[in-house]
Amino acid sequence: MKKTITIYTTSSCAYCDMVKKFLTSKGLDYTAVNMDEQPEIRQQVIEMSGAMTVPITVVEDEQGARDLTVGWNPAKISAAVRDMVAA
Repeated sequence: MKKTITIYTTSSCAYCDMVKKFLTSKGLDYTAVNMDEQPEIRQQVIEMSGAMTVPITVVEDEQGARDLTVGWNPAKISAAVRDMVAA
């Protein structure tokens, strides 16, 4: 099943860069959405995640099921992308 990865970030977020590097090291594509550049989506992200912090990493499948990770949590992100990583 195909999944997409979206990372909601800000310009000054070191943990956001860590998530990006982590996913890149696994050969995974993602979309980064910088909320400093797109402030109109900030409230939507807060409602989706329940958090006012970044990064918010969303792994979504074709049916719309989401696995959401708030902050830098490599174990949780790894679990969410496990079936996306080439063996």
